[in-house]
Amino acid sequence: MRLHTQIQGSGFPILCLHGHPGSGRAMSVFTSALASEDMLPAPFKTYAPDLRGYGRSRSAYAFEMTRHLDDLEALIAQYQIEKCLVLGWSLGGILAMELALRRPELVQGLILVGTAARPVGSHPPITWQDNLGTGIAGILNLACPGHALVRAIGQRSLFRYLIAQHTPLAYEYLAKEGAPAYLQTSRHAASALFGAIRAGYNRLPDVKRIGVPALMLCGECDRHITAESSLETARVLPHCEVRCYPNTAHLFPWEIPQRMNADIRQWLTAHSDCWQL
Repeated sequence: MRLHTQIQGSGFPILCLHGHPGSGRAMSVFTSALASEDMLPAPFKTYAPDLRGYGRSRSAYAFEMTRHLDDLEALIAQYQIEKCLVLGWSLGGILAMELALRRPELVQGLILVGTAARPVGSHPPITWQDNLGTGIAGILNLACPGHALVRAIGQRSLFRYLIAQHTPLAYEYLAKEGAPAYLQTSRHAASALFGAIRAGYNRLPDVKRIGVPALMLCGECDRHITAESSLETARVLPHCEVRCYPNTAHLFPWEIPQRMNADIRQWLTAHSDCWQL
């Protein structure tokens, strides 16, 4: 499949892979910073595809997770990318590690966000009150992003497991990027992901072969992919640095974007030998 892809900036390529539900547009918290002319040590060229079954990369048929990697290889060939960094959030981080295993000569470094090679969640059972509150908060947030009433309802909805800091900025991201991504995620994409998880997805024994520098970022209160499972992966990766952010959850890039992007920038500066043209 030819993936719909948002491209920004110029410089060394960074492939930015979204999570579930998600889209390339939902990666703007990363791509806008990385592609900016003000980016230090240098601006990058970001490629943010809608994965198969997400966003504008529609799929009419069921598929398996490995199809995502086939699609990414087609994208790499399409844009003649010879070497790149890969940034992946949640599902995107899993695919980033898979791509590094499949194409070690291509991937020069990994930025892993709220992800794990053996993803483990701690999400409690969902009640009808949770679903009702989430629906109300989501609809109101589309009309008035970040309003105090929306945040009050959101703290009693499923949003409480996605964000720990109920700030207007986090709710603006939920309205602008989270809601469209959720609505554009197909049942085939969900089936592919949850099928792999039910089958006991575990690449811990394999990721120790990934020899490139890596940065693992995680939220201490993450219930979807726990910080413990992210840290477990970081310990196995041979050259991995870690930033674990307190009082944040799975959508921590939308809670603390400035702090997170500063840490990414610092890591890129320290590992400039991986990406300089």
